[in-house]
Amino acid sequence: MNIFVAKLDFATREEDLRSGFEQFGEVSSVKIILDRATGKSKGFGFVEMPNDEEAQNAIDSLNDQEFDGRTIVVKKAEPRENRDRRSSYGNDRGGGGGYNRRY
Repeated sequence: MNIFVAKLDFATREEDLRSGFEQFGEVSSVKIILDRATGKSKGFGFVEMPNDEEAQNAIDSLNDQEFDGRTIVVKKAEPRENRDRRSSYGNDRGGGGGYNRRY
């Protein structure tokens, strides 16, 4: 199962995340998402666990718990095509511009 982990401390490393999840079973991969421009953590990542029962136990145990000084959000990752489509500004208004408008 692919697990989404959010609200991570920006200093949390993939090794830290792996060890936190390994308490619940085998972890096949860990990826903290980095900002392309700065190379710094975006504060979220993904953990892959091959056993769904162990993965669900990790989700239930770690969600809304403190990890590296922050209360993290842990849930089953949704495939990209199932997520809400939102603008790059984080709202559904679309828009932008305003040039050549008459008021």
